[in-house]
Amino acid sequence: MTIVSLTMNLLVTSIAGATPLIYAATGELMVQRSGVVNVGIEGIMLMGAFIATVTTYFTHSPILGVFAAAFSGLILACLLAILTLKIGADQVVIGVVINLFSLGLTGTLYRILFSNKSAITHQLPMLFHSLPVMSLFTIPCVILVWWIMQHTRIGLEIKACGEQPDAADAAGINVILTRTLTLLFAGMLAGISGAYLSVGYTDTFAPAMTAGRGFIALAIVTAGRWNPWGCLAAALIFGFTDSLQFEGQALGLDSHYRSVLHTLHLYGIAGELNLTRLPYQLFLALPYVVTLLLLIGSSRKVAAPANLGRVWRRN
Repeated sequence: MTIVSLTMNLLVTSIAGATPLIYAATGELMVQRSGVVNVGIEGIMLMGAFIATVTTYFTHSPILGVFAAAFSGLILACLLAILTLKIGADQVVIGVVINLFSLGLTGTLYRILFSNKSAITHQLPMLFHSLPVMSLFTIPCVILVWWIMQHTRIGLEIKACGEQPDAADAAGINVILTRTLTLLFAGMLAGISGAYLSVGYTDTFAPAMTAGRGFIALAIVTAGRWNPWGCLAAALIFGFTDSLQFEGQALGLDSHYRSVLHTLHLYGIAGELNLTRLPYQLFLALPYVVTLLLLIGSSRKVAAPANLGRVWRRN
């Protein structure tokens, strides 16, 4: 494999791995800037992945699957808004409930619908070098969120609701409506993110296939300092480290690892511990470890919105 081909494969797999995180994190960024923490993003993504698979399976149209996933995200986000913004329930608790609800419901329905057959469906087309077509819309999504937050009155109102909701209310801003709309928008993006996993990047659904990506998206918002471009950078770093589990062998990481063992005269000890080859679990854990390090390194430098996660009621 040539250097050019290897570099292109690494780039494509990095972008592919970052795509669902970019969708989910940019939506979550707007939600958090409005003062709400959507911990249920993992469940919304998982439900979106399942709904996209079922819709595509019966309609043979992955495009309809993506729209159905976006609608499912809208419904779950609406439920979250009613429980947290209207009733005033704890945002974290309701988010966890939505995650557990989605995990249980999708797992049960998957066994009912696909117990005797495979859940393989049609898949959205790939572009050059197997780049998912949905990856093309990530940059426009980031630009849209950045433009809304930085250059529109809506963006100012969203930030005002997250920083000083009482002052925003006094200025005539409907705080509950603003937070609800951002939740609905983020829910749609999270649903689309889930659809990417099941019909955009693969052609099937598996129980718990989101594998914690919703929680990674939450961490990316903080690591990206509540900035769309920062979220994009953090997501790409995650995608790059995630791609190493696929491209690590082509990069010769295993042979370099053995060379280091020989140089340090540790090969014999590694052989006794059965560690003469890089364990694949290391590559599986690496993206999450890197994301955690990014989170630790960036969280001390930028403060979160002042009223993030706090219940607000009009006086």
